[in-house]
Amino acid sequence: MEITITVAGILLIIIGSAGSILPALPGPPIAYSGLLLLLLKEGTKSKMAEDNFIWLIALGVLTLFITLIDYYMPIWGTKKFGGTKAGSRGSTLGLIIAVILTFFTSGLAAILIIIGPFAGAYLGEKRAGQSSQIALQSAKGSFMGFIAGTAMKVLTVLAIALYFVSVILG
Repeated sequence: MEITITVAGILLIIIGSAGSILPALPGPPIAYSGLLLLLLKEGTKSKMAEDNFIWLIALGVLTLFITLIDYYMPIWGTKKFGGTKAGSRGSTLGLIIAVILTFFTSGLAAILIIIGPFAGAYLGEKRAGQSSQIALQSAKGSFMGFIAGTAMKVLTVLAIALYFVSVILG
């Protein structure tokens, strides 16, 4: 049973790693669930308590924070790159539409979540009467926000994986 738990945890961390890059999967929560599986393993719970149970809680809080902030990053990027409220609203609407569409288009889910905020920011700026240059700059900010969110997810999953390995080897 202990080997099964360890292998399942490793698989969840691998899937979480993929989910950090593929927007359709919630990478950090999946990886964190792999870490939580270790609590079911005989002797690991006491080892985690000895090794500072605070790490488990801190990684859980970080996972929750990153998961929530990831949806805000394209909107933040739009504002940071000079987009107006119309671009931010468009980016938000594009993200919402993309998330809804992911339920109906399993194969296109990843690309939709990338394109949605970008297209939404661009169309929002154009609808507000902005030039193509400003609209494109706003859309670029949305994309950069997406990249920043992805980087944060990758780093979070890396921290979870390192803690997982330290518990297993420790």
